[in-house]
Amino acid sequence: MPKQYRVKCHETDTACRGMVKFNNSLFAVDGLLSGETAHIELVYGKNRQSTTAKLVDIEIPSPSRTKPFCAAFSRCGGCTLQHASYEAQLTMKQAAIEKLLGRFAFVEPIIGMKDPYHYRHKIHASFFRSRRGMELGIYEENTHRVVSVSDCAIQNKTANAILRTIRKLADEFRLPAYNEDTKQGLLRHVLIRCGYATGQIMVVLVVANTNFPGRRHFVEKLRTAHPEITTIIQNINAQKTSMVLGEQESTLYGNGYIVDELCGLKFRISLKSFYQVNPKQAEVLYRTAIQFAKLKGKEIVLDAYCGTGTIGMIAAKSAGTVMGVESNSTAIRDAMANAKENNVENIQFLSEDAAEYMGQVAKGKAIKPDVVILDPPRAGASEGFLKSLITTKPERVVYVSCDLGTLARDLEVLENGGYQVEKIQGVDMFAWSGHVETCVLLSKLGTENNI
Repeated sequence: MPKQYRVKCHETDTACRGMVKFNNSLFAVDGLLSGETAHIELVYGKNRQSTTAKLVDIEIPSPSRTKPFCAAFSRCGGCTLQHASYEAQLTMKQAAIEKLLGRFAFVEPIIGMKDPYHYRHKIHASFFRSRRGMELGIYEENTHRVVSVSDCAIQNKTANAILRTIRKLADEFRLPAYNEDTKQGLLRHVLIRCGYATGQIMVVLVVANTNFPGRRHFVEKLRTAHPEITTIIQNINAQKTSMVLGEQESTLYGNGYIVDELCGLKFRISLKSFYQVNPKQAEVLYRTAIQFAKLKGKEIVLDAYCGTGTIGMIAAKSAGTVMGVESNSTAIRDAMANAKENNVENIQFLSEDAAEYMGQVAKGKAIKPDVVILDPPRAGASEGFLKSLITTKPERVVYVSCDLGTLARDLEVLENGGYQVEKIQGVDMFAWSGHVETCVLLSKLGTENNI
């Protein structure tokens, strides 16, 4: 039996894990809260080159500790903070933002959710077959083992019901689940996107090949059970890969996209287009970004990494001209359709790498923006983008980020390049997980700022 050690947790890290000191080393312990006394086991890596700590039990619990509401908690990788009250989660996330970004400027109190349940409007589940029959579930954290989940408390309720129906139909039609080890089988994944304001629903069946017996009948039965579904897509992923989506797809029902409304505007969302999974909090985040931009009606705004054009189109109401740049051509097509649908005439979209476009601006071959708004992927802005931005020197930069580590890295680059951080605002988009969105305002040094 592995040896257990008694420890006291005094704080949490930037991923909201409990931190303990043992044998002059610091360990991050999943499931441990600040102030708790617990027992841990040390888990040694190969040749003892790395050591991690595993929580065994809690001796003295925190007043913030709660009973997890999901039976799959501790196995499913979707939620990691169900052992903490929602108020405690916000406190931990605020502390994480302050720990990484507090050296740049004062961090405003985090904006939490009024109802932190059933907020995810984009759902991904994977097929697997057990002794009970066909199952649908979510990957266990850091593995490709699938944990069966039939009623997820953070996913849209209608999407949960559709997943249960798809699982039953897969059994009824005797369709085989794809096996990653043998590379055999048909059904790989299901993706569902739900319009928060419109109620429109997209269902995507990801299969390993085109041989889908009874496909038409399957779709008919799914539509009969859920008439609220507005489009169904088949995506074919024949590759021996962990990537969810393949390149080939066909629309089995509907028009192949859904439409949602955000901040008074309509947005077309295709299968591969980026759209926030929590639309209600996305409105809070985007309104914060526009407020930080301090637009007066004449500015030239660059919306970098623009996706389907959400932030840029909202900004266009208060700007002179907006240019949206995004490398995903599907997202750009949606963005153009969105601008036309909403009669937004002072915005243009370009399907190009954001760093390459910013490089053209720095060389004087594209119009210099007064304000740059960027919402890059988790990896953050590229080195080339930041270098060109610093050369261009727009008056203000509004940086929206889903990763505190890469955000801190990029803010340091911008600060060294002649910018000062003025405001930092956290917005909780992902209750019950350690992730948080952050919006930051930077201004060129020497610029007078009044917010």
